[in-house]
Amino acid sequence: MTLPLADLARAPDLIGKEIVSPWLAIDQARVDEFARSTGDSYWIHTDPARAATDSPFKATIAHGFLTLSLLTHFYYECVRVPADDATGLNYGLDKVRFIAPVRVGDRVRARFVLEAVEPRGQGQTMYVFACTVEVEGAAKPALVAMWRNVYLTAAPVRAQAALAPGITAKGIARRAERESRQAEALRANLARRKAQVRVREDGG
Repeated sequence: MTLPLADLARAPDLIGKEIVSPWLAIDQARVDEFARSTGDSYWIHTDPARAATDSPFKATIAHGFLTLSLLTHFYYECVRVPADDATGLNYGLDKVRFIAPVRVGDRVRARFVLEAVEPRGQGQTMYVFACTVEVEGAAKPALVAMWRNVYLTAAPVRAQAALAPGITAKGIARRAERESRQAEALRANLARRKAQVRVREDGG
């Protein structure tokens, strides 16, 4: 299946349109793994027996940051996966709000709306998404946030010349080579991070 943002050139056509991910079930194993990874083993997340009696939610719940981190998973499922045409970087989030708990056993999914595409020069473009993570059957969403991603591409030499007309052709070529090396290093770093995630998911 071709994802909506597989071709970055199509991004302006997607502004204002909603993209919805498949459902994902939250189980205790995922919550426990997140607790180990972050050092947050608060009993409301990790002790089902106690949570059943002492928690106001009567069940263990996912960490808010776990639910937030799943935006990447949902993004890869319904918006865009990493590709060689550009390097995607998480720039940050605005207005994050954790509205309702996600109980272990719940199913969640994300809704993405592309709010803006902001060129930043030298092969960089910012994509701003309004994100909602909803819980199946719940009246309120688990969280809402504005998410900013930057994609880096190799800027054409002519575009760079327009940005800096005083630089010689040789200087422009050196800059293009340097930026290409930087982009390649970022892509390699992203590949290493993906490999580390796969190892953790495989239990390595």
